[in-house]
Amino acid sequence: MTFDPYWNAPPPLPRRRPAGLWWILLALAAGLAAGYWSYRAMDQAAAPVAPPRVVTTRGELGADEQATIGLFREVIPSVVFITTLGRRVDLWTRNVMEVPEGTGSGFIWDDEGHIVTNFHVVQRASAATVTLNDHSTFPATLVGVAPEFDLAVLKIDAPRARLHPLRIGSSADLQVGQKVLAIGNPFGLDQTLTTGVVSALGRTIQSATGQPIEDVIQTDAAINPGNSGGPLLDSAGLLIGINTAIYSPSGAYAGIGFAVPVDTVNRYVPQIVKQGRISRATIGVMLDEQIGSRLIRRMGVQGVLIIGIQPGSPADRAGLRPTQRGADGSIIPGDVIQSVNGRAVGSVGEFGAALEKTAPGGAVQLQLLRAGQPLAVKIAVERS
Repeated sequence: MTFDPYWNAPPPLPRRRPAGLWWILLALAAGLAAGYWSYRAMDQAAAPVAPPRVVTTRGELGADEQATIGLFREVIPSVVFITTLGRRVDLWTRNVMEVPEGTGSGFIWDDEGHIVTNFHVVQRASAATVTLNDHSTFPATLVGVAPEFDLAVLKIDAPRARLHPLRIGSSADLQVGQKVLAIGNPFGLDQTLTTGVVSALGRTIQSATGQPIEDVIQTDAAINPGNSGGPLLDSAGLLIGINTAIYSPSGAYAGIGFAVPVDTVNRYVPQIVKQGRISRATIGVMLDEQIGSRLIRRMGVQGVLIIGIQPGSPADRAGLRPTQRGADGSIIPGDVIQSVNGRAVGSVGEFGAALEKTAPGGAVQLQLLRAGQPLAVKIAVERS
């Protein structure tokens, strides 16, 4: 047997490197890295810088573009941003607070501080503020509304130097294809301009009261939430309508917008400014959509049934007959108004809209159905 002197010997201890060796290696690595990046920096500094591409100088803007830019700069001081406020009750303190409710657009009507917007912009508000183009903000008071035409008038106490009334045009001579511009504050983004054309004329939309607003302008200029109450302008910068509604399954712009025609605006806003409300055309008949339509269907005819007549009214003087109840309790239908000035009417709203076209002091030709027999009556129209 060979004797191994190391068979029972303990294993040799590991050899320890000097502690300073690690610091030497780290310092060496740091020096190499610093040298490398210094070399790269000097190399890049010495290398030629790649120049940007040559900018092609464009010529003058097109005449149409210049006209649009100039028009926008001209009218934007007349357009305002409206913030509506609503009352909320703090559940902990029971204090009533006014918090932002919504936003909309509007425009300056005159140098007395009257602001025109949509009724639905301020419909649920307890207060409102108006921000001008120079970002000055003023509390607004409500002068009056005409919900049946989606119109509202506010007033601010602002210096006249800051008030720039919008110039008024006409909607009677508009043509499909005519260029239009819409200015407003969609989604709270103020001073927004969109352009388009008159897509159609003579449209009818429903107001907040259910009465139809007629002769509405349809446009493809982009109108989004917040544009409501803003102006629709022609290429001369004249007001031709108030942006009021869109047709969209999603609630955002889908290519179809509507504006209340300026002729309607110019007819009723001065009345609201002067007396806080509008004067409605009337002949003194009392109508009820629900009751009247039910009886009309039973009769198998079309039109608007007269439920009652105000004593001494034009309808009373003309001998129109109201619906009555017989001695046996049966209902005796009154006259049925089937047309106004040759225009068929099938609802209370259509009848009211037809009357509104009558000039103050004018008269209308009614086509009636009385006890199954046609009857034509000319009757005066009053304003109340």
